[in-house]
Amino acid sequence: MRDSKESGIVVSMNFAQRWLVASQESLSFAGQALRVWTPRQIFAAALATIVVGVVIGIATVLIPNSLFTREIPPVWWNYPVWIVTSVMSGILIATYVRPYGRAASVDLGVSDAEEAVVMPASADREERRTGRFALTGGMLAWFAVGCPVCNKIALLALGYTGALTWFAPLQPLLAGGALIFTAVAMVWRLRGQVTCPVTLPRETVAV
Repeated sequence: MRDSKESGIVVSMNFAQRWLVASQESLSFAGQALRVWTPRQIFAAALATIVVGVVIGIATVLIPNSLFTREIPPVWWNYPVWIVTSVMSGILIATYVRPYGRAASVDLGVSDAEEAVVMPASADREERRTGRFALTGGMLAWFAVGCPVCNKIALLALGYTGALTWFAPLQPLLAGGALIFTAVAMVWRLRGQVTCPVTLPRETVAV
């Protein structure tokens, strides 16, 4: 019994160590990608950050406006969550902007006769996973910083009192989830810009 518990602890520690190493590598790759960004990508990130921030800010009335109303005033943490989520979303969107320069196959060091081929299944899975995380992060941020009693879903499901009693206390947790999901999607996209894809000569793929 004791041996099984010790084995479980060792397995958990090994998993935690592998996860920590993988996370550090991903962050390192993401930092490398940001350091080689072109002015075009930096401008795209800044513009996307502003657009995302304005859309969320107006809809949740963190930016005062005449289009929407808010019955419950914002709390202090709404603003940093809104700003950080907007910045990470802007960077994430900018990863889809192609930098200046030659074609991707040339940038990867592949000759004109041999095109870089990314394995379709793994590439599609990576794109779908990143997209789901980004969408989840955006939705959670929307719910987290919005007025709890102005949210139609929460209001219909819980009523006015229930939204204040049950939904409002959950908003900080939603904010944490929004930051985590958006950060993971952003790091994955940045990491993919510097890690080497699987490349095969055109003749090999044809076979």
